Amino acid sequence: MTQLDTEEQAILDAFESGKVKPAEDATATQQRHRDDAAAMFRQDERINIRLTSKDLRGLQKKALAEGVPYQTLAASILHQYVEGRLCEHDR
Repeated sequence: MTQLDTEEQAILDAFESGKVKPAEDATATQQRHRDDAAAMFRQDERINIRLTSKDLRGLQKKALAEGVPYQTLAASILHQYVEGRLCEHDR
């Protein structure tokens, strides 16, 4: 079992003693998060894209190394870019 740090233990103790109460809108917030998560993983649009053979082979190699289909990897990369979590870096 993983050991809790001091802050985590204090939160657990407060929860177990009843000092921590759920937010008034906790149920609505949880449902909104569930809906958002379901929408994120629902792939309901299709695109066609042309790539160079070299780029496609590179994508397929990276997908194979990750253990996912290359289309899934491409969708993940696009999603990360759109969300601002994929950034260019200097070489």
